[in-house]
Amino acid sequence: MKNKVILLVEDNLSDIKLTKRALEQNQIVNKMIVAEDGREALDYLFGLGQYAGRDVRDLPAVVLLDLKLPRIEGLDVLKEIRSNEFTRLIPVVILTSSGQEEDLIDSYKLGANSYVRKPVDFHQFAEAARSLGMYWLLLNEPPPLK
Repeated sequence: MKNKVILLVEDNLSDIKLTKRALEQNQIVNKMIVAEDGREALDYLFGLGQYAGRDVRDLPAVVLLDLKLPRIEGLDVLKEIRSNEFTRLIPVVILTSSGQEEDLIDSYKLGANSYVRKPVDFHQFAEAARSLGMYWLLLNEPPPLK
């Protein structure tokens, strides 16, 4: 489980720290790449910009994707991930504070694997992080990469 990478796409520094702390508290010590906007996330996935030369075959085990992001919105990032044959099968978990039904529906229409609203309480958030880590990093059987 330790060698599986998590791509966290989040622009809020407090939420980044909270996510890291919640995962660490639950002994989820996987390497986490943090992209602070949608463009950086896509650059990481496709080996562009500051990630030029990165082995793009080394895909994250899961993408934790916020919806409200600068430069490129989360739903547009999800569209790009799902439209590319190489990245289309990466599990994408929407991790957002948005409670808007339209965001929920659009996320699933675009191929999100899961939609999790960020709890405000740290203990609830830590439990959500534990559950996400256990499922997506330990229990989930990903498709083989070609």
